[in-house]
Amino acid sequence: MLTFTDYYHNQVELSFTHYPFSDTPLHVWVVARYGDKWVLTKHKQRGLEFPGGKVEPGEHEDDAAIREVFEETGGIVKSLHYLGQYRVLGRGDTVIKNIYFAVIDRFEDHPAVEETDGAVLLDELPKNLLRNNQYSFMMKDRVLPETMKVLHAKNMV
Repeated sequence: MLTFTDYYHNQVELSFTHYPFSDTPLHVWVVARYGDKWVLTKHKQRGLEFPGGKVEPGEHEDDAAIREVFEETGGIVKSLHYLGQYRVLGRGDTVIKNIYFAVIDRFEDHPAVEETDGAVLLDELPKNLLRNNQYSFMMKDRVLPETMKVLHAKNMV
């Protein structure tokens, strides 16, 4: 398990094991690919980020990940792989998120979502996200680079 602080100086615990923090996490985060492109969404306030969000009552977290990808990008998930979880120990709340890797099969029109401007396809992610104001704070801690290490080690990208 790795422990570090995030963009807002909250403590983060990250593990790429099977459900280390909760069997029923309430949030999901999906690192997605379509062919040789990264699939991000443009959140209207936070900026560019990988899709994700809250698990709805009665919904399984895998289904939430698939739904969030569609709602935020229009992407239809071909395959979804659980990678791990992270826990953010915030000042007023603790958030636990499942981390997934998804391969997108195709894109479909979808109803506009208030929070995002839809899919953004990138050939590669910028080297220094910390200094790039176009990207969300969620892309600026160790969760993303550590997830990329796992994806490369498993030959998923």
